[in-house]
This record gives sequence, structure tokens and C-alpha cells, in this order.
Amino acid sequence: ATTRRDAYGNVSGVVGVGQDITERKVAEKQSETIANDLTKLIDTANAPIFGIDTNGFVNEWNQKAAEITGFSKEEVMGRDLVQEFISAEFRISVQVVLNNALQGHNTANFEFPLYTKDGRPVEVLLN
Repeated sequence: ATTRRDAYGNVSGVVGVGQDITERKVAEKQSETIANDLTKLIDTANAPIFGIDTNGFVNEWNQKAAEITGFSKEEVMGRDLVQEFISAEFRISVQVVLNNALQGHNTANFEFPLYTKDGRPVEVLLN
């Protein structure tokens, strides 16, 4: 919208140009619904699902991961997965696998212990 002026420079109104964005709004709503469904699927999956950002900090931790480790999502978010939740003898190998994944190289069936809140190792199969 912009001001409309008469020949003397006095404001005489406003002029604006509109666009029909109905289709875009429908597509946005569909995308939002799909994203919410995927988030629910991850959170309620019967397998532990965790994610890290490019710095190795936890940015996803589903209910099953919380159940088997005793760490709630709130407790792990933003923390360094390898340094804080992997035993010293597996840190290098787990870090290599995660770095490879960050570079687009998949690793299947990689086993490692993830430590629980009470210090017990839980064997995890990473796919």
C-alpha cells in the first residue's frame, strides 16, 4: 500500500495491489500438517531416534530414546552427543560414523553403547 496524492501533494487516499494467495496458503497448511505428522511419528516411534546438528549437538530425542536412557528430551537437547553420552572407547568410531553421515555417507548396522542417566550402557544399533 502506498499513499495517493493529488496535484498539490495532499494525501487523497491509499492505493494497494493485492494478490490471490489462496493456493499458497493451502500448500503451506498441507506442509505444516505433514511436518506435524512426521514429528509425531518420530516422537512416538518404538525405536530410539536421536539427531544431531552439524556441531554434534543433540537436536532430536524421541520418547523411546528418553525411555531407554532415562534422559528426557529437555536434558539432552543442545548437548554434545559423543562427548557426553558415549563411552571413551567408542567416541572416535561413533564420531567418524556421524561425521560420515553429515557428509552424506550412510552407515548401516553400527553398534555402540549409549550411556543411561544412571551410568549403564545400552547397546544401540545405528541405521
